[in-house]
Amino acid sequence: MSSVPMIEQTAGKGAARYARRKLGMSGGTRRAGWGTYLILTIVLLISVYPLYYATQLASSDAATIAKNPIPPLLPQGNFFNNMNRVLNSDINFWKAFWNSVTVSTVTAVFLVIFSTLAGYAFAKLRFRGKGPLLLFVIATMAVPAQLGIVPLFIVMSKLGLTGNLAAVIIPNLVTAFGVFWMTQYLRQALPYELIEAARVDGCSMIQTFRHVAIPAAAPAAAMLALFTFVAQWTNFFWPFIVLDASNPTLPVALQLLQASYFKDYSLIMAGVVISTLPLILVFIVTGRRLVAGVMEGAVKG
Repeated sequence: MSSVPMIEQTAGKGAARYARRKLGMSGGTRRAGWGTYLILTIVLLISVYPLYYATQLASSDAATIAKNPIPPLLPQGNFFNNMNRVLNSDINFWKAFWNSVTVSTVTAVFLVIFSTLAGYAFAKLRFRGKGPLLLFVIATMAVPAQLGIVPLFIVMSKLGLTGNLAAVIIPNLVTAFGVFWMTQYLRQALPYELIEAARVDGCSMIQTFRHVAIPAAAPAAAMLALFTFVAQWTNFFWPFIVLDASNPTLPVALQLLQASYFKDYSLIMAGVVISTLPLILVFIVTGRRLVAGVMEGAVKG
């Protein structure tokens, strides 16, 4: 805004008013109105309510829930007791917890690596059949995952991986969404001039990918890693089919908790809240950095 008075002196008041409007539209000084805050508040309350409802049920007991399934506004005093019951139950909670950490972390890391490699190839390399091949990869997103469960289970059974965490990790090491996500981002964020400059400096294909593509892809890769971690942490369908009760992930263990205690919703909701806490912690720790990285990548792109 410091240049507006200069514009007014040199070009007149009309030009200065136009400059103020343009600067205001760019988001430099404009503030959000009450309507924006109202909409954001409503969305926030709708998003938080399921967790609040689960926490209220987790702080109650089975007899109270049976009488009145709508919990009171203030939490009851049984939350830590129910949490202790979950941690000491016969579902082997800590083994299921570390299984979920292993599956989510390993899958997120390798999916980001493979998706970035494929995205870089589709976005910046020239080879025959690139367009149809990318179209085929995207088209696989339209196929429901449930259709591939039976043949996938047969393959894992033939390989002797049923009941093993590898049966959950291997099918998710790369996804069509991850390839599409990284392709679209690198297509806009990585100019050909940087690649050509790296090749002129003597970088090989792998060195160009390491020193040029990976730094440019870092914001999108971080978001993809977060999405993948959350999706694998909450994944129930495939782990429930391929794993057994002695080696479950956390969502499968919570289902076993439900079967063992005959719909004790206070206990089940305590397990749900405990399994949600790590995700909330991840968002608190990495959320601001991820948003800042995405905004930085958007400005660079």
